[in-house]
Amino acid sequence: MTAEPKRGPTPEPASAWHGPRGEWLVAIQFLLFFAFILAPRWNPWLARDFWEWSQPVRLTLLVSLGLAAFGLGAFGALRIRRYLTPLPYPVDHSRLVTHGVYGIVRHPPYSSQLLAALGWFCYTLSLSHLALLIAGFLFFDYKAGKEEGWLTEWHPSYADYARRVPKLVPWVY
Repeated sequence: MTAEPKRGPTPEPASAWHGPRGEWLVAIQFLLFFAFILAPRWNPWLARDFWEWSQPVRLTLLVSLGLAAFGLGAFGALRIRRYLTPLPYPVDHSRLVTHGVYGIVRHPPYSSQLLAALGWFCYTLSLSHLALLIAGFLFFDYKAGKEEGWLTEWHPSYADYARRVPKLVPWVY
């Protein structure tokens, strides 16, 4: 006889902000993603000399942060592939994963998107992308907090894990 996977609490009733499983948060995430991609590069104060001189440094940052973003995203998705969902509400058969990249940061998929956006900002030095990066960080901090509330209800050991491992920025926050 096999044990049934632990079922978490029933999702709360829908609210105008996040839906019963966080559906609106996913919609906002997609809007932020496309806003970042479609935003024009804008920095009226950037001197042409600095732009040309800093090209190798900016390109190095773009590639480095892009590779780090790809690694966090890919290894994070692979580690939880059976539990992966765009919704912040855990799937019924979820298990708490605390090893691999999840031992470095609690939300690798969110962190990977933020690192990729940071890389693009470092390369373009675009103030419009910096504003969207800041908005994205605040959004992912909120979404991760909502997700963590549900994960704590499902997995009581999550609170201890959250005390040990940074939320979004490896080794920092």
